[in-house]
Amino acid sequence: MDAMPDLPRQNRVPIFNMPTVVTASIGTLLAIHALREFVLPDTWDITALIHLALIPGRWSVAIDPTRADALLAAAATITGDPDMVDARQAFARYVVAEPSAMPWTFASYALLHGSWMHVIFNTVWLAAFGSPVARRCGALRYGIIALVGAVAGGGLHVLIDPLSTAPLIGASAGVSALMAAAARFVFQPPPAFTGGQPWHLPPRQRLQTIPELMRNRTVVVFLAIWLVTNFLFGVIALPLGAEATSVAWDAHLGGFIAGFFLLPLIDRRRI
Repeated sequence: MDAMPDLPRQNRVPIFNMPTVVTASIGTLLAIHALREFVLPDTWDITALIHLALIPGRWSVAIDPTRADALLAAAATITGDPDMVDARQAFARYVVAEPSAMPWTFASYALLHGSWMHVIFNTVWLAAFGSPVARRCGALRYGIIALVGAVAGGGLHVLIDPLSTAPLIGASAGVSALMAAAARFVFQPPPAFTGGQPWHLPPRQRLQTIPELMRNRTVVVFLAIWLVTNFLFGVIALPLGAEATSVAWDAHLGGFIAGFFLLPLIDRRRI
């Protein structure tokens, strides 16, 4: 006698084996970059960059107008291509003349990218680490982690480089938050599953404590590679072809720390 229940038939196999919210996130990032690359005129794209990117110097002058001279002095020390130097210094003068803070830029900067390589790099990591977080926590908590990571990364970047007028863009801080959240539970053996029927789902993996993570060789190697890679991209190499923008290591670090400590607070089993 067959004790298997009558399970619903699988009518079709999904093209992308990812949670819907992750697929939608990737599609949104790619669509926005395609819109900027192929549809928007250059003047509109520059306007979008000015109003949506996070510019640390704008916040510094808006909070403390006496720092305007320091910002202009910092812009005067920029070296490199003469046209680029002139453009950066002219932009610094614009920031000083129009220093109004734009709170939404702490989140909106994550929607913009400097090149196709930049956005593809972020979406690959988003697919890899956003998927387990979305499956565990659901779409809402997934979004909260990514948003808080973006805000935390932007905030740390402003604190560390307050006089910069280079627009900060890219979803890397939010993706780093999801990577840190996933690291709390994915790098461990699957939980023991005894009893039950073959079609029963195994119990969910619990979150590892910090001491447990530090004893997990896979986690330690992952963290070491992540830190070294961020150092190389943020300090030595230009950020994925986006020479006119900044994708900063400190924003990645801020997002990673936020995701690491936020997940235990909003994990589905706790609320």
